[in-house]
Amino acid sequence: MSSIAVIDYGMGNLHSVAKALEHVEPNVRVQVTNDPKVVAEADRVLLPGVGAIRDCMAEIYRQDVDKEVAEAIRSGRPFLGICVGFQALMSHSQENGGVDCLNEFDGQVKFFGNDLQEAGERLKVPHMGWNEVQQSIDHPLWHNLDEGSRFYFVHSYYVKLAQAAQVAGRCHYGVDFDVALAHKNVFGVQFHPEKSHTVGLQLLKNFLNWDGQF
Repeated sequence: MSSIAVIDYGMGNLHSVAKALEHVEPNVRVQVTNDPKVVAEADRVLLPGVGAIRDCMAEIYRQDVDKEVAEAIRSGRPFLGICVGFQALMSHSQENGGVDCLNEFDGQVKFFGNDLQEAGERLKVPHMGWNEVQQSIDHPLWHNLDEGSRFYFVHSYYVKLAQAAQVAGRCHYGVDFDVALAHKNVFGVQFHPEKSHTVGLQLLKNFLNWDGQF
């Protein structure tokens, strides 16, 4: 039986993610863990995250999760970052006055702003609710997902990647921003697949069936 380690560093929606994974693939062993040995031995690794990036990064470094993430990415095993777990892979975030992230990818996490507008109308921040995702590339994690599928978002900060070739999906909410990253064995998403009903479950199923090749 294959296994997936959901890294528990105290800042993720772990119960919902684990239940969603178990639902889409009962034959996969889902391990919510902060044990480096378990993470190192898992066939796949998922880094979740909710809350402020300063607190997330503090816990990531305090618990040596940065080392687990680096090892998992370099091992070639399929790796998925979700929400703040996706943002944490970037170089730097504007949140909390500016926070350095893991710098696994060259990207900036930016604030939507206090005066975000569309066609003269002010938009609420955080960006909360369903929005269409435009697929930038053909990737195994988009399998059986229509172009423009709607996923569920909750965030006040968004990612802009420096390398256009790494952008797997984009979205628009006042501004255009990058909502999915793909590079070798790594995929990252800003939205919450575990809260996105059938399309989110399909993406998680695709991840569990993915061999990490791209």
